[in-house]
Amino acid sequence: MARRRWVLALFGTAALMNLVMAMVSPVATIAAAEALGPAWGGVPNTAAVVGTGVGAIVLSRTAARRGWRSALVAGYAAATAGGVFGVAALASGDVAGLSLAMWLLGLGNAGTLLSRYAAAERYSAHRRGFVIGAVVWAGALGAVGGPLLLGPLDALGRHWAGAALTGPFLVATLVAATAWGAASALPGRPGVVPRVGVPLGVLVRVRAARSAVAVMGTAQVVMAAVMTAAPLDMHLHHRGLASVGAVLAGHTLGMFALAPLSGWLLDRYGARPVMLAGLLVMAGSALLAAAAAGAGPRAVALFLLGYGWNLCFVGGSGHLARDLSGIDHTQVEGAVDAVVWILAAAASLASTVVLAGLGYPLLALLSAGLVLPAAVGLLLPDRGREDVRSSARDAGRERSERIPCPPAGVRLEEVTEVPPGNRKP
Repeated sequence: MARRRWVLALFGTAALMNLVMAMVSPVATIAAAEALGPAWGGVPNTAAVVGTGVGAIVLSRTAARRGWRSALVAGYAAATAGGVFGVAALASGDVAGLSLAMWLLGLGNAGTLLSRYAAAERYSAHRRGFVIGAVVWAGALGAVGGPLLLGPLDALGRHWAGAALTGPFLVATLVAATAWGAASALPGRPGVVPRVGVPLGVLVRVRAARSAVAVMGTAQVVMAAVMTAAPLDMHLHHRGLASVGAVLAGHTLGMFALAPLSGWLLDRYGARPVMLAGLLVMAGSALLAAAAAGAGPRAVALFLLGYGWNLCFVGGSGHLARDLSGIDHTQVEGAVDAVVWILAAAASLASTVVLAGLGYPLLALLSAGLVLPAAVGLLLPDRGREDVRSSARDAGRERSERIPCPPAGVRLEEVTEVPPGNRKP
């Protein structure tokens, strides 16, 4: 029963924070483009992606040392502050302040993303695909509804804050504060095993981490490139916020709504087939987006782009949650997320530059071509599963103390303290 309450709480906070990000991301792109020109429209969202990458490292280390509650509380508190700064920045026309606000919101987004691992830790390996899919699916409740609210919220912001585009940030502040309060009510985890950082060499040496970085990184880059430019391209073609919101709602529906199906496929067939299917769907959807002329075909293409990302995201997350061995898995998961989102930051920033110079169809075509290397890597033979800790040791990492793996039959989350007699100098 306690495990179910924990997962339901994570489910609720994930829904709330996805609502926040779905509301503010397109608005920040449009505001920056109007102030600085279309080529710079991706700057605030790039700041959000960088914040997500930084948050993945910081919050995963916080979770390793102090438990998941402390990590999530910190992330959602930062997001609440980001909403406040966003309202002030839009009211004054300050793009730098808007970028800071999006960076803080990105820290909260990192907590949302890492919560899938917090939920998976409480279930056995053969059920983790379903649990990860369920937490990711929670994003559908917020991410689909968020874009549909852009039109009404813009009118609300003009009335209450006296400035255009502030409405989504006003509501985002309240929603992030609600997620902060919900995370504060989560049970703590006393006696957490202290852990230290994971070297980047582990991400190269450990096959599970290497595959997850390649697939999830590729999926995030392709989606960031295509989706960051999509609302700006529609805005430049004189589409209103309501129309932009409807197309983005279809995309976010693809991102989250079918996550339980992806989790079932993961448990049934394994991670590699799911990740490969995701890459193929992403390539096809990007090609369709390049050829789409009207709003209807583009909405279909972006829905498929979202589901391709979902397959890669759930498949890669399940690969990490099930196939990593060694006590450092929490920080490896955070390090993978950090690398993925740093790559996505570069794609987000470059997307509007490419859009301004080459147009949306060519941007989508170039994005489709990025899928090939990751797909080829998945088809290479798997030589087995490496241990995270031994790979860290092979990379030349020195520890002041070694922490043994839990004995057979004991779940990792049940390890709370290392007896003094088991510590090695």
